[in-house]
Amino acid sequence: MRKKIINYSIKIFWIFVIGSVFGFFAEMLYALVYTRTLEIRRGLIYGPFIQIYGMGAVAYYLLISKIQEPKKAFFSGMIMGGSLEYLCSFFQEIFFGTISWEYSHLFMNLNGRTSLLYCVYWGIIAILYLKIIYPVFQRMEVFINHSIVRVITLFFMLFMTFDIVISCMAGNRQQERREKIPAEGPVDEFLDRVYPDHLLDRIYHNKKEV
Repeated sequence: MRKKIINYSIKIFWIFVIGSVFGFFAEMLYALVYTRTLEIRRGLIYGPFIQIYGMGAVAYYLLISKIQEPKKAFFSGMIMGGSLEYLCSFFQEIFFGTISWEYSHLFMNLNGRTSLLYCVYWGIIAILYLKIIYPVFQRMEVFINHSIVRVITLFFMLFMTFDIVISCMAGNRQQERREKIPAEGPVDEFLDRVYPDHLLDRIYHNKKEV
């Protein structure tokens, strides 16, 4: 039982990482196609990760994998992806006072946080996941029991935990600076010194203050 839980956790973790990396390159390709410019978008301070895609990949694995019909996968992906996009935008605004996408100009949008067009994109990705990506994940499962994979996973988990935590702390501290809240203690002083506004604005250049 313990071994199954560990293997399952490793699998979910790598699905999240692969999905986050996929999102990074998908956003880059999207920018190249629609704006003819090379635009680097990141969700975390360190590494090529956009975590909403990672969460979407995990949700696909947990939900879409059980669906056999592409039509059902499409509509399930639409609903799931649109809901995830809305919630991520909502909580980003609540916790950091910013948004990274805004769809008010698009047809059938929901508070500018998601739209019919992007829900369709999520649905298409769900079909691609079901037909192409999920079979690859299944073939990769045989490597989970290798000790070297577990060691690599442990180190990468520590790195991702640090990356997510420090990104959230730096983003929250930036919001406090915008509100003229002075540094309180060595942690705030460290964040102000190492992650100043100009650095975060360059990393998250597509975000907008609310």
